Amino acid sequence: MKVAILSSIAWRTPPRQYGPWEQVASYLTEGLVEKGIDVTLFATTDSVTAATLEGTCEVPYAEDRNIDPKVAECLHISHLMENAGRFDLIHNHFDFLPLTYSKLIHTPMLTTIHGFSSPKIMDVYRKYNDSCSYASISNADRSIELDYIATVYNGVDGKDFPFETSPQDYLLFFGRIHPEKGTMEAIQIARESGKILLIAGLIQDDAYFEQKIKPCIDERSVYYIGNVGPSERKTLLGKALALLHPIQFDEPFGLSVAESMFCGTPVIAFNRGSMCELVVDGKTGFLVQTIGEAVEAVEKIWQLDRQECCQWAKAMFSKEKMVDNYLTVYEQILGR
Repeated sequence: MKVAILSSIAWRTPPRQYGPWEQVASYLTEGLVEKGIDVTLFATTDSVTAATLEGTCEVPYAEDRNIDPKVAECLHISHLMENAGRFDLIHNHFDFLPLTYSKLIHTPMLTTIHGFSSPKIMDVYRKYNDSCSYASISNADRSIELDYIATVYNGVDGKDFPFETSPQDYLLFFGRIHPEKGTMEAIQIARESGKILLIAGLIQDDAYFEQKIKPCIDERSVYYIGNVGPSERKTLLGKALALLHPIQFDEPFGLSVAESMFCGTPVIAFNRGSMCELVVDGKTGFLVQTIGEAVEAVEKIWQLDRQECCQWAKAMFSKEKMVDNYLTVYEQILGR
């Protein structure tokens, strides 16, 4: 079986810091290679992989303002499509644009839908619904307008997030600094709980950060650590008393939630989107509706067994399980 993995080129695969789509594409690629699958990864040419690497973009366009993202994306996607005949299957992690090539090639294409950035892109997904295969990353993120071949949860490499038995007395917000991620709500929860809050992640909304978040960063009770890389991420997650995930939108998955539980760190999340699929309420964290309920959950966090968090994450969200599930999907597509 020869498989092409089409990754995003916004960031490197795997990302140096932020880049959940690229991280999942990397875990899948390396896991397939470990299984003996012939894999070619289409990504930025500075990417790191044991697979064959091909690309047209030398550096991620999010790291170089001289690159026109649309031009880079078109060259990147078309390079794979012009070589589609070399592969038995194309696994698209690049959202909707590659679908527009799907009827021009003979190679079957599986698209993992990592969330819907806008209702407007549904026109593309609907058009190719009958000719392409779609995988969702949670049951909550499925559209009733589309057909899906499977739900495959994103996987995490447990070696990257070792279990931590001795947490420190701080809460962690880890994610994009953006209103929909609930950074301000995390600050309110920490304040009302009397806990130190560490904030880590990419500043995606500059105005929100400057006007709402930055004034709260006092270097005594609220700290902004920055957009951290893998080594810092595992330490921050592992040492936290709990991860705060007070999302203000319907989260498609939430990779940091799975990563946190791998470390044994429970999650306090607003019960929206996929959270009820990731967090076992009262076992691996707490699902809440309000800031007040989140504060009450912080007081109960010591009741949870960190080992149980880790075991749940390994059972549900391991890289190995994701790879096996996708291989089953590949075989189903190729067997048609």
